[in-house]
Amino acid sequence: MRLRIASEVAGAVSYLHSAASIPIYHRDIKSTNILLDDKYRAKVSDFGTSKSIAVDQTHVTTRIQGTMGYLDPEYFQTSQFTEKSDVYSFGVVLIELLTGQKPISLMRSDEERNLVAYFFLSMQENRLFDILDARVLKEGRKEEIAAVAKLAKRCLYLNGKKRPTMKAVAMELEAIRSWSEAATSAIQQDFVPYEVDYAVGDTTGPPDTASSSSGSHWNRIAMHMEIDVQPLLSG
Repeated sequence: MRLRIASEVAGAVSYLHSAASIPIYHRDIKSTNILLDDKYRAKVSDFGTSKSIAVDQTHVTTRIQGTMGYLDPEYFQTSQFTEKSDVYSFGVVLIELLTGQKPISLMRSDEERNLVAYFFLSMQENRLFDILDARVLKEGRKEEIAAVAKLAKRCLYLNGKKRPTMKAVAMELEAIRSWSEAATSAIQQDFVPYEVDYAVGDTTGPPDTASSSSGSHWNRIAMHMEIDVQPLLSG
């Protein structure tokens, strides 16, 4: 279900960026702005800080707005919001779905306080599956979970130009979802499908800089956080 939610949200934000008659930056993608109906279909809400832009416009320069924990570090430094800033925020939502944890919590240890930094450290040390929500491990196949985690990592690159577009993110999540459904169907029919190679991009090494400096950068931003942010799925 979480994979479907992620795919639906990505599709909605992709539509805002590239399919709407006037492109729109949401500017506050976070779990509390994702609503689920009675069939758990995801809807993106709260367009109070959204900005419509010209087709040939690449960014908007504005005072910093958004929610700490989801805020693009590049935007935080330059005051220039781009479509890749929404991509970063969506990447945070992805790891929130994977781990069931708040993006920032002062109740956690120093190492775990900032979820993005902790996620990168866990990926680097090859212990991703140690930090995941038990329900994710139970419901998903490890190959699919790893593919989503690698996509989240690319969404969270410090250099916005290296992040995928929301259209690419939506297409990749839909491919993973189709792969998952095909695998589930095959298992239900009592046979094992042939091996499927799935390209998830180059994920070797830290995102843009040494992991220690990246982690400290995220942790410095975390110091500005005053309140905890609730996860999309709790309980």
